[in-house]
Amino acid sequence: MTNMLPDLIIRHGTVIDGTGAQRMSVDVAVTGDRITAIGDLAHLSAPQEIDATGRIVAPGFIDVHTHDDRLLLSHPAMTPKLSQGVTTVVTGNCGISLAPLKATDRPPPPLDLLGDRPWYRFATFAEYIAELESHPPAINTAPMVGHSTLRVAAMADVRQPASPAEIETMRSLLQEALDAGAIGFSTGLFYPTNKPAPKEEVIALAALLAPVGGIYTTHMRDEADDVEKSLDETFATAQAAGVPVVISHHKCSGRANWGRSVQTLQKIDQARSRQLVGLDVYPYAASSTVLMPELMDDQLRTRITWSEAAPEMAGQDLSAIAAQWGCSQTEAAARLQPAGAVYFQMDEADVQRILAYPHTMVGSDGLPHDRFPHPRLWGAFPRVLGHYARDLGLFSLEEAVHRMTGLSAAQFRLRDRGVLQPGAFADITVFDADTILDQASFEEPTRPASGIEYVVVNGAIAWNARGTTDSRTGRVLKRPA
Repeated sequence: MTNMLPDLIIRHGTVIDGTGAQRMSVDVAVTGDRITAIGDLAHLSAPQEIDATGRIVAPGFIDVHTHDDRLLLSHPAMTPKLSQGVTTVVTGNCGISLAPLKATDRPPPPLDLLGDRPWYRFATFAEYIAELESHPPAINTAPMVGHSTLRVAAMADVRQPASPAEIETMRSLLQEALDAGAIGFSTGLFYPTNKPAPKEEVIALAALLAPVGGIYTTHMRDEADDVEKSLDETFATAQAAGVPVVISHHKCSGRANWGRSVQTLQKIDQARSRQLVGLDVYPYAASSTVLMPELMDDQLRTRITWSEAAPEMAGQDLSAIAAQWGCSQTEAAARLQPAGAVYFQMDEADVQRILAYPHTMVGSDGLPHDRFPHPRLWGAFPRVLGHYARDLGLFSLEEAVHRMTGLSAAQFRLRDRGVLQPGAFADITVFDADTILDQASFEEPTRPASGIEYVVVNGAIAWNARGTTDSRTGRVLKRPA
């Protein structure tokens, strides 16, 4: 322990340290931005003290799957995440990042999930990071580069495979981003902007990650009928590029595929025996993205989250809109475009099976700019802790915390994050294990969770019983040089 007196002591709490180890009744001391001591600290005092009697003291949660690239700039308080106990977000998922792209027109779906043309103003990734660093948000960000963003920046027509020259342009853009500190590269092979890319195009880009220790994440080409084939493509791509891969928001979508997580998790287990494979999941049986006809099923519920053509329809079911307009759901969807939706196309048993898999991380996949967002934006982490761990007993609280802290930091190579131990950065969440629960619902999607009492980011208290403290101590967690 340092000889300096601590700036903050969290006393009398029950520490769950993020490693999966059993909880301990100890105090935690913070000096500057680091944890400096854990144990019986009755002999020490500090200018700030938190009485955590009867509360859990855990590492700040790491949201490994977000679309917060713009939110960090437009809403630096980061209330949807801070109110859940999240202290770090991984951005640039599903092939979508805000940089590097200086748009001259409205970006095509799904890039418009992050915003319209004025937000795509960063010609280089270094410019985006510089803006984050000059206007720090309340929490940390670990940024990735999206393949769709690179394609839109480099190609005249993204509806086809990239030419050798276009691949070289994308490689230059990606290398610049990695040099600027991006931690990895993502694909969204399901989406029209990315789907035409063959495996060879992805390998040519992902190969740049290997020499610098970058991470490859993928929204796979198919999460429905061809989910197993897409897993095979994912493993082969990562192996050929020589990089670790994270399967984004793993699911088995569509009624015909309910129950197939038994087979998909077996395939992931087999792949893990020969290469580095991780996965994340959000704790809901409904997905959300742009409104796409291929995702619609008239027998299952679809809820509109935003619409440029008919903004008043946000928050309504597509079936109700179609009935009101006297047309089919397909026709209603066409009239709503561009738009976003929630799709109720997953089976709860699959969600629980994937959550229970010991290598699964937690990510929200929240869409912060939807007018009527999926409740995962505000509730994912407390839902795991309250509903799945405490109420259903799907796993222990220690295991739940590990899946959203230590495991995530190790997978994404976030040095000195995700654990409570001397020398680690002081990202800390204090919560009530008896009351923590998501309060956001599909009807009221922006209600803050209950049970989060304090959140500390890099040593500063960013959230307390009154809400945000207006602290702005978040940092860009760059790839280690």
